[in-house]
Amino acid sequence: MSRRRGDADRPARLFFEGWIAGMGTSSGTRIVLGHWERSPFGRFSDVMVERANGQRVLLAPTGETACFIAGTYVFDTVRVVPVDVSLDARTWTVQARPLDLRFTTGRRGPLGVVLRVVPGVLARRAAWGTLTDVPARLLLTGVRTRGSARSGRREWYGARDLRPIGTVSATFEGDDLGELTPVGPPVRFGFGSVPRKPAVTRVVTTVARTGRPR
Repeated sequence: MSRRRGDADRPARLFFEGWIAGMGTSSGTRIVLGHWERSPFGRFSDVMVERANGQRVLLAPTGETACFIAGTYVFDTVRVVPVDVSLDARTWTVQARPLDLRFTTGRRGPLGVVLRVVPGVLARRAAWGTLTDVPARLLLTGVRTRGSARSGRREWYGARDLRPIGTVSATFEGDDLGELTPVGPPVRFGFGSVPRKPAVTRVVTTVARTGRPR
């Protein structure tokens, strides 16, 4: 019988490569989708939801991914549910009961064009996360690219693309969440939020279990 791998069995640094989408809605609910093409857990997606009343909900596809994410970020409720994501041209469709979500993306702007030239090997480096932290705070309100996480972990991000989100249609537990709005107030899952202007960002996320990143 196989057993779940705990932190003691994992490498000191874990790499997640994929996309993060952040958006607000006129109901006050903010949504953060993580769509990971490569990770220590294989290909998977998860959704972090913060309701207008401040309740923070994690929707994750397996007990293992839920345990890891909840050990890194802060939630009031954790639910293990299927999280299915499909992409057709510029339309993303997400089904993760109790959430049904569809959003579209627009053409990348100048920042997205610049980020596309960032090599993956550079995006993984903690020094790059440190270097880009201040510019990210200035250019993308609410964003930080490095910081401390739960369970003695540290985390940094390397962005490699950025596209604006143009429209959203979403329901949560059957309630319509309304129209697309900026992400405000910032979400409170970890040390940083997503851009205030709704966007999809291609990222390399590194989580260091112990020690100081170099």
